[in-house]
Amino acid sequence: MSQVTATNRAIVEIPRQRSRPGLTTVVVGAGAAGRALVRDLIRVSSFGLNPVGFVDDDVALSGSHHARRKVLGTLAELERVLDDTHAEVLVIAIPSLSANEIQKIGARAMACGVAVRHLPPFLAALQREVAGTDMQALQVRPLIGRAEMHVVSREAARSISGKRVLVTGAGGSIGSELCRQIQGFAPQALVMLDHDESNLHRLELEITGQGLLNTDATVVADIRDRARLHQVFREHRPQIIFHAAALKHLPVLERHPCEGVKSNVLGTHNLVDAARAHRVEKLVLISTDKAADPSSVLGATKRLAEMVLGDHQGGDTALASVRFGNVLGSRGSLLHVIKQQLAAGRPVTVTHPDVTRFFMTVEEAVGLVIEASHMADGAGTYVLDMGEPVRIVDIVERFALMLNAHHAEIEFTGLRPGEKLHEELFGSTEDVEPTAHPRIARSLPAQTDDWFQARLLDLYDAAKHNRPDEVREHLRQLVPEYEPAVNHREALAAPYPDDY
Repeated sequence: MSQVTATNRAIVEIPRQRSRPGLTTVVVGAGAAGRALVRDLIRVSSFGLNPVGFVDDDVALSGSHHARRKVLGTLAELERVLDDTHAEVLVIAIPSLSANEIQKIGARAMACGVAVRHLPPFLAALQREVAGTDMQALQVRPLIGRAEMHVVSREAARSISGKRVLVTGAGGSIGSELCRQIQGFAPQALVMLDHDESNLHRLELEITGQGLLNTDATVVADIRDRARLHQVFREHRPQIIFHAAALKHLPVLERHPCEGVKSNVLGTHNLVDAARAHRVEKLVLISTDKAADPSSVLGATKRLAEMVLGDHQGGDTALASVRFGNVLGSRGSLLHVIKQQLAAGRPVTVTHPDVTRFFMTVEEAVGLVIEASHMADGAGTYVLDMGEPVRIVDIVERFALMLNAHHAEIEFTGLRPGEKLHEELFGSTEDVEPTAHPRIARSLPAQTDDWFQARLLDLYDAAKHNRPDEVREHLRQLVPEYEPAVNHREALAAPYPDDY
């Protein structure tokens, strides 16, 4: 089957190869190394990559086929090819490229939300055919100052195999990456739940090559709807749940705290109740480092969601939360924003010269979530050792150099209401303990009093009737460490610049 796309450029025919399992992969370089690599990836399915075509600057190769895979465009058209093929992985298969050139190509792909692998330069001197085992991951050290960490053990991967898995917020950046990786671990069933049908359509198209939305794998539902969740659980009988659905844009929730409570707290509470009622084995909540000593409505609602899990510990369902910081390489992430602003000739907006954040790749983040699912035997919050926080300014400057933008202008816009200058991984009052994984620690559940459930009901009532002042006051009572960074009336009047 083929897809024909046409804009102002020439018509490009894109072969569909989704009958094979694996992540949709585009290979840079249709020379001997690239062709040998594709043959090996096709032959050995355990690499988990499904090559669908090449990118090459040799005009003589344009439109030609190798192992039934077509040359889809040149390097100048890389972003267009990645978008047209819904690529998930880019493999740079030109061993003679310098490390600097590999980094530049890789940066362009990462800005599109695509993972990057490459063949090391020493292979150019070897007199043998390239194999899939020669591939290396693109190092993120030049951007975040540390090597990428892979935390998914074989045991964690096997814990997914043969299970019925449900992912909420499946169409988001973390949810969709979870679905892609989980699908590669051979679950008995993968149920992708989202309230946005367009997100589900895009996700199904990426994973299966078809967007018919006519199978049990896709479920339109809102986690705010308690009765609907119970119906979904009765129909699909999930054994493991990854809860990624949330409202997570900090400025939006400063303006609309009632909506943050409805999704992030009540929605999580609904899911926990349904999981326990239907004897789900494990539920893993995707949280954020903004939940540690929160200063924003976003952080407070995510911290409260963690507390809801802790308040329900015990019983047949293991409950765990996972915190991480900013994700590099997801669609709409910092790298994507920087690239868009540079391409438009606009200054790159950064809130403050000294603002720092913890950064992870999307693969690291999802690996942590899956590993925490495997380790979880009760309530707790898991956090990966992400090294030292990185200045946003340094990320911008390094990434701009990778894109050959040597004179990038940076505009400082000021911290937005609710934002911190520096984030933390654990709150000042949390009890932290090591885990069996050397790079993962866990904080113990916060102790809640006898009035916790009653106060939650008051919070839900205030949110239901859209009373933002009451919601903020209830959040302060329920989350003692919550200290708003600014008065909310200032937030309503403050302008909101572009992200970073």
